[in-house]
Order: sequence, then C-alpha cells, then structure tokens
Amino acid sequence: MRETYSWTWFIIAGIVIFILGGLHMMTVHMNAIFGIFNPAPGDAVAWENVASRSKSLFFTGTYIFLLAAVLYHGFFGLRTILFELGPSPGGQRFITKFLWCAGIVLFVIGTYAAIAARSLGKAL
Repeated sequence: MRETYSWTWFIIAGIVIFILGGLHMMTVHMNAIFGIFNPAPGDAVAWENVASRSKSLFFTGTYIFLLAAVLYHGFFGLRTILFELGPSPGGQRFITKFLWCAGIVLFVIGTYAAIAARSLGKAL
C-alpha cells in the first residue's frame, strides 16, 4: 500500500513537471513563437525580462513547486532503480533515508534561491 501511495505521487509529480516544464519551455525557450511573460523586447533571458519575472509571486511559486516535483520524481525514480539491484532491507532503508535527506537539502537551497531572486527583483 505504501508503494502505491508513493507511486501515485510519482505520477502526479510527472504531470506537474509536464505542465510547468511546458510553461517554462514556452516562456524561455520558445520566446520567438509565444513571447509570453516577457515584457521587454528581445531574448527571454535578457536582464529586463528575467528581472520582471523575478518580481512575480506566480513565477516564484511555480519555480518552488516545479523544484519539489522534479526532486521527488527524480529521486523516487532513482530509488526504484537502485532497489532493482537487490539491496538488503538495511540497504534499502539507507538508500531511502539518504535520498530523502539529499532531496530536502536541495529543496531548501533551491527555495532559498527562488525567494532571494524575488527579493532582489522587488528591490530593483
């Protein structure tokens, strides 16, 4: 039952990545076609456009939400692959705890970066 719950969240995280990754692709990598969320003319990674998006609470929230989804999806997938190698139950517990700790540390760092970018964007 616990694996079913984790697998369900894995699938939900994949859907979130698909949606928010698509938004990222349209905003940054397909700027010439869509041109959304970029008020200044030119490239999507031009300072004026990056600073404008940094001021937005929507983008800060989506960056953090996307980060959480990517970390969960990636680390759960890695855990599944490592479990297929047949580690002992103690090894499985170690792998699970290690990946959770690594994910939490990376989430804290990424969230800090997103919030710092918003604070910097608001100061400009």
